Amino acid sequence: MPPNKGTNGFGGGEDDTITSLVARPTEKERLRQYKTGSILRVKLKNFLTYAAVEFRPGPRLNVVIGPNGTGKSTILCAICLGLGGQPPLLGRADDARTFIKNDEEIAEIEIELSPPSNTSTNTDVIRRVIDRNKGAERGRGVAASTYFVNGVTTNLKTVQKLVSEKYKIAIDNLCTFLPQDRVGSFSAFDSKQLLQETEKSVSGTQHLYDLHQELIESEKDILESDTNLQTMEDKVVKLNEEVGRLEREKKMMEERKLYLDQKHLLEQKQAWLKFDNSREEALNLKQQKKEIKVQLAKAKKDEGPVKEQISSLDQDLSRNEQRRLALQTAANTTFRHYSSAHTKAEKYQDQIEDLQVNLTEIDTIHRRALLKVDECRSKLEQHEAVLSDYPPERELTDAHQAAHAEQKKLRDELKIRKQGLMRVQQVHKEKSSELDHEKRNLARMQDEKARRNEAILHGDEDLRKVHEFINQNRKMFRRPVYGPIVCEITTQDKETSNCLEQHVRNAVLKSFVVECIEDSRLLYREVRQKQNLAVNIQVVEQGKLREVSRKYSDRRMDVLKNQHGVRGYLDEFFNAPDAVMQALMNTSNVQSVLIGSERTTESLNNKGLMEFLNQKENGQGLRSSCIYAKDGRKIFKYTSIISRYSGKASLSVDEISNARMLRPGVPPEEKVKLQNLVAELQREIDDLHPQLKEKEVEYNEVQAAGQGAHAKMKDAQRAKQELNDAKSKVAAAKRKLQSAEKEAATDNVAEKRRVRKNMMQSIEKYLSTLELASANHDEYLKSSFELSGIAMTEEGKRQKIANLHERIEDMQKQTRHLEIEYSRVSDQFNKVKYNLGKLKEEAIRIAPIEDENGNDLPLKEKLSELPDSAVEIEEAIDDADEKISSIHENPHAMKKYEEQKKELETLRGHLDNLNQSKEMKRNDLQAKRAPWEAALVKIVEDVSKLFSQYMKELGCAGEVRLGKGDTPSRARGVSTEDGSDAVEHLGNFKEWGVEILVKFREKSELQVLSAQVHSGGERSVSTIMYLMAMQSMMVSPFRCVDEINQGLDERNERLVFRRIVDNSTMPPENKNDPSSHCGQYFLITPKLLPNLTDMENENVTVHCIFNGPYNFKNFGDWDVDTYLDSKRTLTRELRHGDGEENRTPDISDSRKKQKTADHS
Repeated sequence: MPPNKGTNGFGGGEDDTITSLVARPTEKERLRQYKTGSILRVKLKNFLTYAAVEFRPGPRLNVVIGPNGTGKSTILCAICLGLGGQPPLLGRADDARTFIKNDEEIAEIEIELSPPSNTSTNTDVIRRVIDRNKGAERGRGVAASTYFVNGVTTNLKTVQKLVSEKYKIAIDNLCTFLPQDRVGSFSAFDSKQLLQETEKSVSGTQHLYDLHQELIESEKDILESDTNLQTMEDKVVKLNEEVGRLEREKKMMEERKLYLDQKHLLEQKQAWLKFDNSREEALNLKQQKKEIKVQLAKAKKDEGPVKEQISSLDQDLSRNEQRRLALQTAANTTFRHYSSAHTKAEKYQDQIEDLQVNLTEIDTIHRRALLKVDECRSKLEQHEAVLSDYPPERELTDAHQAAHAEQKKLRDELKIRKQGLMRVQQVHKEKSSELDHEKRNLARMQDEKARRNEAILHGDEDLRKVHEFINQNRKMFRRPVYGPIVCEITTQDKETSNCLEQHVRNAVLKSFVVECIEDSRLLYREVRQKQNLAVNIQVVEQGKLREVSRKYSDRRMDVLKNQHGVRGYLDEFFNAPDAVMQALMNTSNVQSVLIGSERTTESLNNKGLMEFLNQKENGQGLRSSCIYAKDGRKIFKYTSIISRYSGKASLSVDEISNARMLRPGVPPEEKVKLQNLVAELQREIDDLHPQLKEKEVEYNEVQAAGQGAHAKMKDAQRAKQELNDAKSKVAAAKRKLQSAEKEAATDNVAEKRRVRKNMMQSIEKYLSTLELASANHDEYLKSSFELSGIAMTEEGKRQKIANLHERIEDMQKQTRHLEIEYSRVSDQFNKVKYNLGKLKEEAIRIAPIEDENGNDLPLKEKLSELPDSAVEIEEAIDDADEKISSIHENPHAMKKYEEQKKELETLRGHLDNLNQSKEMKRNDLQAKRAPWEAALVKIVEDVSKLFSQYMKELGCAGEVRLGKGDTPSRARGVSTEDGSDAVEHLGNFKEWGVEILVKFREKSELQVLSAQVHSGGERSVSTIMYLMAMQSMMVSPFRCVDEINQGLDERNERLVFRRIVDNSTMPPENKNDPSSHCGQYFLITPKLLPNLTDMENENVTVHCIFNGPYNFKNFGDWDVDTYLDSKRTLTRELRHGDGEENRTPDISDSRKKQKTADHS
């Protein structure tokens, strides 16, 4: 809107519009009135309730008014976030992305600030863009915002520095910026917090607050320096003790060194003693080696004669052995000839015996052949008898063919019966499969609620734990426990879910319902007190649903349903247990909320349905009402609230978003339809059972007949086979008989003559071979006797040789023993001789007693004074070791002693420096305290004076006091006469605070303002009067207060509003500078009392926020002058119209006219 018209277009996109009724100075005059840092313009896009809006606040007092829920507090949220503030300052949310309008992805805030020089036109425009898709999903949305200053991308720190340093704006100070959700936080401040906020508010760049913090830190440093001094002194004392201990240890180390030197001298003596002992041992071994060598030579000489005698006997034994071997070879040849002849004789004897057996066998075989002929003839007769019992083969063939034909006929009939049975079975199988499928679908439908409940509980950890506790411990409770309520509800459709979730508060949906107070106490104790889980509990005694008292009579409901498309009450569209339903009625009045249709929306827009709902049926007064209605795919909530002050109705219209927790499952009608389908399928399957049974009986009968025909055919086939088998057996028996008869007729006389001839030849060969074997046997015995004599001679010689070998072995053993002993003594001598050299080298190395020229050194005389006994030297070394061990070795003792001594001197120097530094800090603290305390006392006195005046105007009393630290700070360095530390009063600055004392009743005393003593209205009055008392001292270019006047009675509200107007519209301090006033002031309120005379002040700008279906779709469409012109034109037309003088024009007519005028 052009600024020279003096009004602002302030719309919320689809259903919000704000109009400002202010005086309209020229653009130049208007800009000169703005104090540096004041807000010239605010533009929002997709921010909370606003789709798009732009407005220009006045330079002084801005009163923002409108019904609850229209977006008043959204303005303060936009100012806070747009100037670099973060969501926690608002007390609403932690994530900036929650301020983006529903169903949108990006929100924008643009704020234009008045420049430092009111004559300059170079304003600073700060823009913040919040993107829902940026930043961590579960984070605080820090990375979701992008900042711009005058169109250039920047960062948050730059924006905050610009706002705080250049324009002195303190968004985080509740004295200058008090949003709705933090009004209670201000009254909850203790005296220290109130002082800090006051210091920030009344000093540019917060120098008083910073100076206060410096005093606190300085005092802390002084107290910490006392601790450091004490620590340093303690360290000096301990270090002094450590130096003394190290000095004693140093002396012990010196004593230990003396013992080490004595031990070293003894070890030197010991080395020479070892050399002397080893030299004596070497001489003894050399003599022993010489003696063993003589004995070894004599032993080797005695072995010669014995070896010669053994050699002579070995030669005789060799000659005898050669003769024995020749005789043995001849005897072996003779024995082989004997064995060969004997073997041939045995062979001929075996042939004779075999021929005798063959001769006997010929007669036996002939007798067996005759017997076999008789046996074959008998078997042939038996088979022929069996064959004669069978019927003729033709008869068996005819029976087999008849049975086969019958089986084929029955097989065809069985196939037909089987096809009929399979058709019925297939139908039964398809129906059963379809039934199983639909049953599974039904089960999934019934389980969908469980899945929805699981998702709800998974999203809230405390809710899930409480739910699990109740399920696991239901026996603890006296009566049933329900909840959370959202899990107990089943809605009929999606629209009901959306309406119910929007209407019922989230805390109610997540609450639990018990049926007695004892269960409520038990549940609270177990989950809230013991497990620290958040829980809301509702008690419905006995769980009974009381009789519902409807808001509208049956007659009126019939009118609503028939003429306006109202479907019914909200509680009629969802199901829940009685206790849960009663809890929802108690908390949310679901029994009084109406559910409408698209016809209802038409009646609300065109037929005055809301006025009809607000009107009591007895015609006496109005009542609040709530109804949900559809407009296309969207659902809107129409809420009409009757004001307690004016008695008039205010309408708010809100679009309903989709439900998250109460997302509907399958509609009940779908479940009923599916249940009916399951029942129908079950009936069809039951009807198929008799038909299936009948088909199975018919099939079984035909199958049994077929099996009988098959058995007949098998019997005929088997009989025919048996007949063929009998014929085969008769033929085989005839062939065997012929073979046996042929074998029995064979002649055996010639065979007998041949066997007897062969037997005589074998007997002659046997006798000649037996004589040859006897001659060879006699020759072998003769050779054996001669070999026995030779063997006896050899045995005697071998025994003599063995005796001589035993003797020579004994002599050799003695020789070997001497050789071993000689080798051992030689090795030992060589080893001792080698060690002797080493010992001498070692003795010379550690204890040289002569120089290069062979002259004695002083050490030789020292060593001569020591004992010459190795045992005595060893004992002396052990004594020295014992004394050395008794003194703990500390090689670093000397070095550590010097280091600690040096450190002690350094610490004493640091201690002196700390004392000097403490004195300097104390002086610096006193220098800072004086100006800070003087300024603070002056500010508190001025504020207290104005506060007392303002409270007196209200008929009350008030005072502001500066509280100094009650507990003195103990500082060291100030000593009393007895030498102990005295208590030094540094200031205890962290305990300083500001107290607001008030008195609202004549007989009472002044009391510190607190939530425990004073009511909400009393705290609100005191808070706003304190802020008013500070207003002229504040450096911030604007202040914001949201709904501070709520809870005040009419008298106090009028007085408070007058005080706000008076303080905010004081004349400028410099008449030539219109901006030299106290700055902008934003007062947010849902209502104002009628007949407020202070509203006529030209420095008061009133911003009215509206919402509803008749708002402009674009905030830029609104223009006061255009509206007035359209209104005048419409009035003239109505006055000159034909009979329409009494018709009251509505806003839609004005819109049409306005659009026509704009077009022309």
